[in-house]
Amino acid sequence: MHVLSVSSLKGGVGKTTVTLGLASAAFARSLRTLVVDLDPQADVSTGLDVQIAGRLNVSDVLTSPKEKIVRQAITSSGWTRVHDGTIDVMLGSPSAINFDGPHPTVADVWKLEEALASIEAEYDLVLIDCPPSLNALTRTAWAASDRVMVVTEPGLFSVAAADRALRAIEEIRRGLSPRLQPLGIVVNRVRPQSVEHQFRIKELRDMFGPLVLEPQLPERTSLQQAQGAAKPLHVWPGESAQELAADFDALLDRIMRAGRIADPAEETAE
Repeated sequence: MHVLSVSSLKGGVGKTTVTLGLASAAFARSLRTLVVDLDPQADVSTGLDVQIAGRLNVSDVLTSPKEKIVRQAITSSGWTRVHDGTIDVMLGSPSAINFDGPHPTVADVWKLEEALASIEAEYDLVLIDCPPSLNALTRTAWAASDRVMVVTEPGLFSVAAADRALRAIEEIRRGLSPRLQPLGIVVNRVRPQSVEHQFRIKELRDMFGPLVLEPQLPERTSLQQAQGAAKPLHVWPGESAQELAADFDALLDRIMRAGRIADPAEETAE
């Protein structure tokens, strides 16, 4: 099981949108996927077409990461009505904000890792949608992760935010979790015709080199439309949706190579 945190240290860059795009790509590829909704806004749970009310959720897991509670906090995404496959959600909750203090204890930081260990055999890929900050919840996610994908957009503060995120990943790797590494930086909401955007992407490349992942993700309404309808991008009609789906497929390929995740299609062919 490979665990990837999708993070940004700045709100409004489309981090949850990227998480849902990757989830759609993984679902289309028939990877057994779990999405952990660690952002107190709980938008990724809504985008995966699940009802949050009246169920155990990630807050219960962080209170007591016992296997029974972990399993009760996980439910199947409504996407499975589109086609067969495993795409599950550890439900988000606004009450997760209670676990997002600036100075978590070591025991608190390891709770998600403990929770995921009990279900490790059941998934190929875990995607964690992190809050847009570097408080306790993000540290908890990173301690449970193999890689971190940093989401940014081509704006004035993008380099500073990405640099801060990479420094923080290194700090967690050295002090807490030696296996943690950055997967790279995804540049989201790119307008290819914008001179400013191209300048900012060059700035990111000059500073971070190969850590700036290809492809960059263009600004497209089709992604918001699919999410608004709580449907996977890969089944959304239209050329623009399919082009964007191919971009997420390429990013998923990078994740699978980094995590040495076997491709179910290739295994079936054998």
